[in-house]
Amino acid sequence: MRYRTLGAALFASTLALPLPASAQDAYTIGLTGALTGPPASTYAPAVDALRIYIDRVNAAGGVNGKKINLILQDDSAQPGKAAANAKKLLTQDNVILMLNASLSSTYAPVTTEAKAANVPLLFASSVCPPTVYPPADALQFCTTAFAANYDSRATLGFIKETAKAPVKLGLSAMAIPLSRGEMDFAEAQAPSFGMAVVAKEIIPPPTPDYTPFATKIKDAGANWGYSWAPWVTQVRTLEALRRLDWKGDYVAWAHLEAEGELARLKDGQFYVVGANALFQDNLPIHAEIREAAKKAGSQYPAEQMAEGWIAGMVIEAALKATGWPATPQKLADAMSSLKVDTKGLRGGPIEWTKDNHFRTRQYYRVYRWDTAKGAVTQVKDWVAFDVK
Repeated sequence: MRYRTLGAALFASTLALPLPASAQDAYTIGLTGALTGPPASTYAPAVDALRIYIDRVNAAGGVNGKKINLILQDDSAQPGKAAANAKKLLTQDNVILMLNASLSSTYAPVTTEAKAANVPLLFASSVCPPTVYPPADALQFCTTAFAANYDSRATLGFIKETAKAPVKLGLSAMAIPLSRGEMDFAEAQAPSFGMAVVAKEIIPPPTPDYTPFATKIKDAGANWGYSWAPWVTQVRTLEALRRLDWKGDYVAWAHLEAEGELARLKDGQFYVVGANALFQDNLPIHAEIREAAKKAGSQYPAEQMAEGWIAGMVIEAALKATGWPATPQKLADAMSSLKVDTKGLRGGPIEWTKDNHFRTRQYYRVYRWDTAKGAVTQVKDWVAFDVK
């Protein structure tokens, strides 16, 4: 896996500069994100995609005749930095929308600052927290594909219908709140799917060696592995298991790194479950994103840009519905009754209601590397879950 921390640091420092337009002449929104550090591979490409999308909107005349002033701040996935960034964006830059694109360990301080300022908070490329599900917090929204609880239900269902023998499940999580909580949820749900959880490893973020954790999973007799965490934890746990000659099947969440990593690993027993259509599907929207990324000279592959693109689509639609002049409250009201066509990037639209700031239906696809075809392929097409 490659980390682009230097490049992320450069674009974070340059793009943090606001547009020449004054706050009175533009929609000012701000983001704190993990643009550098090990988790950056899951977040920085999405943020760059958002930046490219907003630049395109501005080049076309903006929204309601006004430009979008996007201010980016790097928090390196550190809660203290995220808190300082949020405070600065909310009190100095006077943003009308706060975005989080970082680990769940940053959520508490950012949420505290956003609530104090009474400004809507959008989780974009960072995991959707339970507070956006019905009955949703009035100021919290989420565009991200992955979401607590629903993802594990979909994954366990896939394992149940795919496994050819009784499932002995080994779980791995990063030691951050939502990842750990999701593996606790999967552990509690597994018996209802006829599975036995034989190991659950909670792995610290700066872990240099995943072998001890993988050893415990293998020695427990796991024949399936499941990880729901930032990509670094998911893939390094798998790689450590394979080095130990573990022969089981493994499922991970299809973060934006997944498509390239499936091709790199060429492991026919490695599945990814996700809510975004991978670029191997070659939809018209994928061609559009590829062209935009190339034109913008992005250092990231277009295949890693779906999350940021979707966030941009939703932000544009929300601002359009808000009108001008805009206030945080007007924006929150507009976001609470929004429906955005994702053009095939998801299995359906992102639709928010007063009580549901996640989406009314969540769709999942499964992919893996097909060794016979020598390509990433769909294993299971869209399966829908109603969000209640």
